[in-house]
Amino acid sequence: MFFKNITGQESAKAYLRQSVVNQRISHAQLFSEREGYGALPLAIAYAAYINCPNRTEEDACGTCPSCVKFKKFSHPDLHFVYPTIKTDNKRISKDYFKEWLELLNENNAYCTFAKWIEKLEANNKQAIISVEEAEQLIKTLSYKSYEAEYKVVVLWLIEKLQHQAAPKLLKILEEPPEKTLFLLITEASDEILSTIKSRTQLLRIPPIEKGKLETALQLHFPDNDHNTISRVAALSEGSWSQAQNLMEHNEQEKEFFNLFVEWMRICYVSDMQKALDLSEQFAKMGREVQKNFFAYALELLHSFVQYHTGGAETVKTGDEEKAFIVKFAPYINLRNVALFAEAFEKAISHIERNANQTILFMDISVQIMPWIYKEKR
Repeated sequence: MFFKNITGQESAKAYLRQSVVNQRISHAQLFSEREGYGALPLAIAYAAYINCPNRTEEDACGTCPSCVKFKKFSHPDLHFVYPTIKTDNKRISKDYFKEWLELLNENNAYCTFAKWIEKLEANNKQAIISVEEAEQLIKTLSYKSYEAEYKVVVLWLIEKLQHQAAPKLLKILEEPPEKTLFLLITEASDEILSTIKSRTQLLRIPPIEKGKLETALQLHFPDNDHNTISRVAALSEGSWSQAQNLMEHNEQEKEFFNLFVEWMRICYVSDMQKALDLSEQFAKMGREVQKNFFAYALELLHSFVQYHTGGAETVKTGDEEKAFIVKFAPYINLRNVALFAEAFEKAISHIERNANQTILFMDISVQIMPWIYKEKR
């Protein structure tokens, strides 16, 4: 992870680079942000920049042995502390490093607490930075650095620090080992103990500029039109994580729309073999995706109702969806829409109870065919 990999945040990058050039690196810094602005990627890129022997004015070189390890998030002098849960054989950050590394790589270091909790399989357990974690950190930092000029500790979501652990962390912040850098990251600065805040230098990470978000989204989601990209960039309010979530949801909805259109056309002509083929295709999806498809189908039914009661101008969907609704409206109408809705709602319930997905989808297809046929007559 280097500065060049981070979306926007030019002023924060410049500030961090300048602190290195001027040799004014504060040993404890607090990066305050809203989720998805880029504090964690900035912290890692900053650590890589500090420890790169061949850094330029703009970034770390990216090719030296130190940079190669930072790129893989595996430098021996880069230490991560993050909220964890206690299980029979796992307690602190080092026990969860495999899951943490997966999260970093999957999200290019734009990690969210929700995705981390999913990785932890927390099952409603509270994830915290514990006393045991703080004790382990003190022990880890008592050793000399392996190869870097600075040992760097990235404490992600410091607001999750257990109150009983605060004194131990305060002690090491007040009396840090030589050439040790603490980079604390928070998404809720008002929840951090004032005693910890007072011992750090604050850097507020601003929202990512809309233009920078649009450029990044176009690069990562090239099949989307400018209007979609612009709308998502505006809705995300400067958060790259939120922008990605919105785009992925949009991508999934496109797939759902295409599946729904194909399904209705098959039911329109009552082609049993194609219905069976589509049922088998549907069965290969994951259960959550299947449930999401029927939830999307229910939303589409609502748009059909809007069209029949208020006309096309009342339908709040994309142009392609609206065109299909207008064209197919004679066959999904106020006389049969309740039947569709009941079938789709039951499908979600049956999927939750592990019904055979091929039989389920085929059964609904067989139900739909006469509803459409009746309207064709």
